Amino acid sequence: MRIAIGTDHAGFPLKARLVTELEGLGHEVLDCGATDDRSSDYPDFARAVARAILEGRAERGVLLCGSGVGSSIAANKVPGIRAGLCHDSYSARQGVEHDGMNVVCMGGRVIGPELGAEIVRAFVGARAAMAERHARRSAKVEVIEADARSGVFGA
Repeated sequence: MRIAIGTDHAGFPLKARLVTELEGLGHEVLDCGATDDRSSDYPDFARAVARAILEGRAERGVLLCGSGVGSSIAANKVPGIRAGLCHDSYSARQGVEHDGMNVVCMGGRVIGPELGAEIVRAFVGARAAMAERHARRSAKVEVIEADARSGVFGA
């Protein structure tokens, strides 16, 4: 699987460990930045990872920032992206299996490298297993997304 990864300065220290983990599992990693720990803005990397997924250059994405919250918020603004903040392996696996999550977000200031590696293992190892109830819920999320794109939530 090809995985896009992006991080701001706060998540940068965790990035190398996760790239090593992903490559060790046989995945190809598309590095969407940052390239160092100088101050940078998480929305730029959320956009880059989302674009890679939507353009078919990656199947899933990993986003890192200080808490993981900002990256999650930014990525979820992109139609077709289902980003989840995960600081445990259960949520990372379940997010894919039940909710169609295609981007996992983590806080580099919240978790350590070994937990981060455990989370990405669960994330990339999971497959969507949409039981009827999960498919129904997923379809409702798609309606919300379509409504937002069409301006139903505007004005």
